[in-house]
Amino acid sequence: MASLAKEIGVERYIFPSSCSAYGFQEDEVNENSKVNPLTVYAKANNRAEGDVLAMADGKFCVTVIRQATVYGLSPRMRFDLAINGMVRGFFKNGKIPILRDGKQWRPFVHVRDTAKAMIMLLEKNMEDINGELFNIGSNEQNYQVFDLAEKVAGAIGIPFEYEWYGAPDFRSYRVNFDKARRELGFSPEYDTRKGAREIWKALQEGRIDPDDPQAITIDWYKKLIKEGVEI
Repeated sequence: MASLAKEIGVERYIFPSSCSAYGFQEDEVNENSKVNPLTVYAKANNRAEGDVLAMADGKFCVTVIRQATVYGLSPRMRFDLAINGMVRGFFKNGKIPILRDGKQWRPFVHVRDTAKAMIMLLEKNMEDINGELFNIGSNEQNYQVFDLAEKVAGAIGIPFEYEWYGAPDFRSYRVNFDKARRELGFSPEYDTRKGAREIWKALQEGRIDPDDPQAITIDWYKKLIKEGVEI
């Protein structure tokens, strides 16, 4: 996509990558920290970052954003993301699902806030952001997953009932987001409580389907393959 964009004369290209590139880190990380991608997804993102940044020149402004784990209500709802999945799990089963062992650290950002960051990049002077990398999120929204689940339960006013799922998750990273605040003037408008409440309300009102196959990306891909659609 970046190659095609440059070929047809697009001036700005934003690559939305992921903080998962940090993988496992003992200490807080920033844009200058060494990456440690542990999953195929993280490794693919990290390789793509390098490829698109190498295309930057005076006529093609490239910026990479490493997004925190996204949450919140969206037109194509995602229930395979931590906060969204927690709310869905309680709505369906009366218990919040928590990926073992719950001690892992993650940063979070609302989908509207990361969209806002991209709009800000489109409006910035290109020379200020060309070839740059920004973590997008907020220092205040770094959480250990178990503690986050308690906050989600409190936000939607339910007893904190939970169930473990999956193998232990070895990814854990706390991310510093000062660069985006300092250089872009970015700060989030949403927090995890507000995000959890809006999803809970939408589920209760029937505005989103907790069993929509498109809301779980892997399940959606499997459905498309079964139907013979080329991906």
